[in-house]
Amino acid sequence: MRNNNELSEVTLLGQKQTKYTYDYNPNLLERFVNKHPNNDYMVTLNCPEFTSLCPKTGQPDFATIIIRYIPDKYLVESKSLKLYLFSFRNHGDFHEDCINIIMKDLINLLNPRYIEVEGIFTPRGGIAIYPFANWAPANSDYEKLLKTRLLKEIK
Repeated sequence: MRNNNELSEVTLLGQKQTKYTYDYNPNLLERFVNKHPNNDYMVTLNCPEFTSLCPKTGQPDFATIIIRYIPDKYLVESKSLKLYLFSFRNHGDFHEDCINIIMKDLINLLNPRYIEVEGIFTPRGGIAIYPFANWAPANSDYEKLLKTRLLKEIK
């Protein structure tokens, strides 16, 4: 069981009144200590209700966001991730930008061994866009995974 010290950075979970922010806010992200740092394992997070805005037209864009990462010292707290992803609701950026912003914010929070973020955006104007971004530390054991996964997406 986790103790209060291990959960000191988790403040949003367990609140009776959840405040939703619809303007981009990376400060919503929270983390907690990985109790299994000696194990390599993949965490997959799926958000099927992502919404952002087209920066040109202001029209809403809808997507499923899939985040996969191999944690090092920290894991992202899922409620904070949900609130963070909801904060894109009024954020105007292209699909590719949203995916890269999400990935970079999670890198800054977690410094994972490996991370990938995929966006499966619903078609608008007859075209569906599926951006994919991934990252691993330079000169790490995960650089091969970085290239392998990226090349798999480039078909």
